[in-house]
Amino acid sequence: MNVKRNASAVWNGTIKEGNGHLTTQSTTLSKTQYSFNSRFAEGVGTNPEELMAAAHAGCFTMKLSLDLTTAGYTPDTLETSATITLENGVITTSDLVLKAKVPGISEEEFQKIAAGAKADCPVSKAYNLDIRLQATLV
Repeated sequence: MNVKRNASAVWNGTIKEGNGHLTTQSTTLSKTQYSFNSRFAEGVGTNPEELMAAAHAGCFTMKLSLDLTTAGYTPDTLETSATITLENGVITTSDLVLKAKVPGISEEEFQKIAAGAKADCPVSKAYNLDIRLQATLV
C-alpha cells in the first residue's frame, strides 16, 4: 500500500515578529496559526513539535492495536501521550506514555508487544531521535 499525505506552511515576516499558518490535506488543520510564541513560549497556535507528538502518539497506538489484535488480544482502551523535546535547536527525544486495558494479556506479553510497536511503527522508524516508552497495564 502506497499512501501519500501532504501539508503546507505559509510564513510572513521575521522569525520573532512574524507568523504563519499550516494547512493539511484533510483540512483538519486549515490555516492553523503558528508563530515564534506558539513554538517557544505559550502563544496561541500549534508548532512542529506538537504535531510530531500527535503523529507519534497516533501511529504508535494504531500499530500497537494491530500487533495486539494479531496476537489474539482485543484492547479495550489504549491511551498514549507523546512528548517531543527540543533542546538547543535539536529535537532529541519522544517520550511515549501508554496506559492500556487489554483483557487476558500477561504483563510480560504486553511489554513485549508494546516494545515491538514502539520500534516498528512507521513514525518511530522515521524519527531520528531517542524514543522512550513507559507502558502500563491498567
